Parts: sequence; C-alpha cells; structure tokens
Amino acid sequence: MEKGVPHFREELEALLARLLEMGGLAEARVRDAVQGLVDRNTSLIDKVLAGDDPINRLHIEIDERCFRLLALHQPMATDLRAIVAAVKINTDLERVGDLAVNIAEAAQRYTTHPPVKKLIDIPRMGTLALAMLHDALDAFVRRDTQLAQQVLNEDDTLDGLKTQVFRELLTYMLHDPATVEPALDLILISRHLERTGDHATNIAEDVIFIVSAQDVRHHTADKG
Repeated sequence: MEKGVPHFREELEALLARLLEMGGLAEARVRDAVQGLVDRNTSLIDKVLAGDDPINRLHIEIDERCFRLLALHQPMATDLRAIVAAVKINTDLERVGDLAVNIAEAAQRYTTHPPVKKLIDIPRMGTLALAMLHDALDAFVRRDTQLAQQVLNEDDTLDGLKTQVFRELLTYMLHDPATVEPALDLILISRHLERTGDHATNIAEDVIFIVSAQDVRHHTADKG
C-alpha cells in the first residue's frame, strides 16, 4: 500500500459514517416537512426549503470517497459490492432530500388555504416511510438481509395508504370545488412520501445484493 494512503477498513468505516450522517439529514428534512404541514408551521417549512446545501455537499463528498476507495484499493467481492451500493445509496438519499423540498413546497401552498380535513394518513405515511429509510440504512451498516427484507415487505402498506389518501381526497374534491387545489397538494405529498419509501426499498435491495450477490429489484413480490 502506498505511504500515506489510509487503510482500507478505516476509509470504509469513514464512508459508512458519512452515509449515515446523510441519511440522518434526509430523514430530519422529511420529518420537518411533514410536521410543518401538519402544524401549518411556515417557519419549519421555510427551514426545509432553505436547507438543502448540507445534503448536496455530502452527496459530492461521499461519491468522491467511493471513487477513491475503488481507485486506490481495488476491492473484491463483498467489499466491491458494498462500495458500488454506497454510490447508489448516496443518490437515493440525495433524492430523499429533494423529496423533502417537494413536500415543503406543497405544504407551503397548502397553508394558504383552509384545511381540507384532519390529517391522519399522511402523517402515518411519513412515519412509515422514515422508519423504512432508517431500517434500510441500519440493514446496510449491519449487512442484515432479514431487516432489509422487512423493509421490502412494508412497501405494500405504504402504497395502500397512498391509495387511501387519494380516494378520500377525491371524495372531498368532488363535493366541494374549493378543496381541489389544496387537496391536490395533499395528494402530491402522499406521492412524495411513497417515493421516499421507494428509495428505502432501493437501499434494502442493495443490502441483499451486497450480502448474497442476488439482484432482487424485479423479484420483491416473490420474496414476501
């Protein structure tokens, strides 16, 4: 190994730590966006809208760490799969950060209208999507395929909640045209939360790939 080049394990541990830091930032931003919606808290919404820079900086740094590990150490087998997966997970987390901004933008519009209804299923979707994301990252660090599979199994529940939100809001829109615009924003938010869950399932699939070299992206229905 070249003099001055850090040991591979130390570099890999540092990479995992930065990924977890980015995951924590992404989770916090989605949580704040949903909380801002529920509480009609414009300050919290504005905080999400203004706070994208840290995630963007980490996104660039983590990619650089991954490419440096690949170039300097030429890892094999499981370690190679882990670093390739880290590049993909990094992109998933950056997109979750973008989804938090999308949620905040829709929430900002929603707060300019009277509430359509008491929000129950959207906060539930937020809690589930964030739990999936947290568990997927935990599974990645521990290389825990059982926990990863649990994340994949929870995706159907999240999809069901999104469908329920859509059907209920459609009823409001049909009965009162004044609710159309704010209800559409709530439907958009439910879609963004579903997409957050999709990124969690992407990470969970990567965990299974790292451990078993099995690509389950198109076979999750068979794994339930």
